[in-house]
Amino acid sequence: MSSFLHRVRLTLDMIKFEHSIFALPFALTGALLAWREDGYPLAGLPLKLAWIVLAMVGARSAAMAFNRLLDAEVDARNPRTKTRHIPAGLLSRKFAWGFTAVSSAAFFAAAAALNPLCLKLAPLALGVIFFYSFTKRFTALSHVVLGFSLGIAPAAAWIAIRGSLDARILWLTAAVTLWTAGFDIIYSCQDYDFDRQSGLFSIPRRFGIAGALRVSRFFHATMLFCLAALVVDFRLGTASWLGAAIVAALLLYEHGLVKPNDLSRVNAAFFTVNGWVSMLFFVFWAADIVFFQRGA
Repeated sequence: MSSFLHRVRLTLDMIKFEHSIFALPFALTGALLAWREDGYPLAGLPLKLAWIVLAMVGARSAAMAFNRLLDAEVDARNPRTKTRHIPAGLLSRKFAWGFTAVSSAAFFAAAAALNPLCLKLAPLALGVIFFYSFTKRFTALSHVVLGFSLGIAPAAAWIAIRGSLDARILWLTAAVTLWTAGFDIIYSCQDYDFDRQSGLFSIPRRFGIAGALRVSRFFHATMLFCLAALVVDFRLGTASWLGAAIVAALLLYEHGLVKPNDLSRVNAAFFTVNGWVSMLFFVFWAADIVFFQRGA
């Protein structure tokens, strides 16, 4: 049992379990918007939110473990990633595959508990997030695919609450897609030389580091437009506008941390700033939806 728990801890470290925080607040925002449209019914809401969290964590955990398995040989050749758990021999492929299967099962169980449409769409959702792991082998748009893998979370949460899809929530899907793609481009600048040598595809390899950072800035600017459109479409209030403004300020700070000739602060830009983006976005938007809008 001690050995098993140790391997579980290693696996959670391998998939950066704590980074579930990136997409989860946006999914919960989608759920709260759907709850608002339903007239704020309290019956069953806590249980639905719990199932949504389990679905999100299960899907992300399965996808991350699958990605580490698929990329193990590539990671072993990359100086930046060769110490990851599988290429370093800290975890076996067999255990990682088992973890992927259990996480996938948890995702399907949560989808089944939510509603029939969630269960029907669950294989498609898992297919999308697994597909990302292949894309860097044939397209520079792999960052956008990763973004969409997280971006479907708010729409999925909407469906979990209401049992159907409203096109307006796709503004949030677009926003999360562009936000994730933008910060993943920044992160992948670290692998510019390795991608060129290994024949892997990325925006930095396609446009160079300076060009990639310009693409990232464009994606993040367009994300802010999507958030503004979401506020207008749902007729949200001042707190939501303030939340969007804080996101804009944090993204400006993030881009100030990274220069074409200085990538030393990429980790701060990627991990710290984006964690604050998702959390503060949720705090202000949830406050607007739950307290201000509900009290209006």
